[in-house]
Amino acid sequence: MEDVLCDFCAAPWTPERAMVEGHRGSCICHACLAVAYAELSPQPSRQPVGQGPCTMCLEDRGEPHWQSPARDAARICRRCARMAAVVLERDPDSDWSRPTA
Repeated sequence: MEDVLCDFCAAPWTPERAMVEGHRGSCICHACLAVAYAELSPQPSRQPVGQGPCTMCLEDRGEPHWQSPARDAARICRRCARMAAVVLERDPDSDWSRPTA
């Protein structure tokens, strides 16, 4: 389990740290997803527009993204943050829920 790391904070996957997997093994942990989701949800027009591909979908969609403060190259687009939120909420082993604004 220590082999799987969050691409946004480099924390290892544990039963207590739920993760969502993207393309080519990219992962985002529940803590990073909560921050990304909260920052991308409220006022999308204020968010930086993607410059480079999303770490999760590998697409440069030209839409708002959240960039990890811990790892400069790691970014997640709004679409991937929303999809990952749905995945974690539906996971019976996770008690994760979307942050409220």
